[in-house]
Amino acid sequence: MNIFKKIRRFIIWTLVLFFVSSISMVLLYRYVPVYFTPLMFIRCAEQVGRGETIRLKHHWVELDDSVSMYMPIAVMASEDQRFLKHWGFDFDALRKVVKMRKEGDKRFGGSTISQQTAKNVFLWPAHSWVRKGFEAYFTVLIEIFWGKHRIMEVYLNSIEMGDGIYGVDAVAWQHFGRSASRLTRANCALIAATLPNPLRFSSKEPSAYMLRRQSWIMHHMRPIDPFPKKEANDAETETKY
Repeated sequence: MNIFKKIRRFIIWTLVLFFVSSISMVLLYRYVPVYFTPLMFIRCAEQVGRGETIRLKHHWVELDDSVSMYMPIAVMASEDQRFLKHWGFDFDALRKVVKMRKEGDKRFGGSTISQQTAKNVFLWPAHSWVRKGFEAYFTVLIEIFWGKHRIMEVYLNSIEMGDGIYGVDAVAWQHFGRSASRLTRANCALIAATLPNPLRFSSKEPSAYMLRRQSWIMHHMRPIDPFPKKEANDAETETKY
């Protein structure tokens, strides 16, 4: 009987430690820039394993002051058109993806920008139900504690956008020779077009498929309003909670 008490105590304290540490990390990243993510370390390890020089381009920039107004619109048009309306999960989009995959079209996933951000910052990239469970947990946390503006800011600063390139400012300099604040509408749409697979698709040397995808994104950018500034988002978040 004593051994079962010890096991139960161990499980309880493990859960307490997990919840305290995970919530603390989410709160920390609400204010502190995310300079490194698990995927960055994994990619660097892969490069070393192949005997290659480490490639890691990443510059943290503020969303409101240092990123083109078209960039959030482009990724919403491409990845998550209902980003400002849902609470982290878009079940309508997920049902459409399931239907498309049954029909043999596997080009698109059902993850929202919030889910992708949770995965990029806190988790590993492998596909498993365990990872998806943790992803859902962290998605709820960042929706509660960060709000949409911070989620978008972290997303655009941490997502993989090329071989060894992470974040919008790094890809802007590497592929367009300019800062993220000077990206054009077409530049932003082309970057967003690579996001399903940035190691396969390049915004520097786009294929014919990429140019068609860019045009599709630019078309769907038209009805999307400018992304709200931090002050407006903070006020809306306070009203919600």
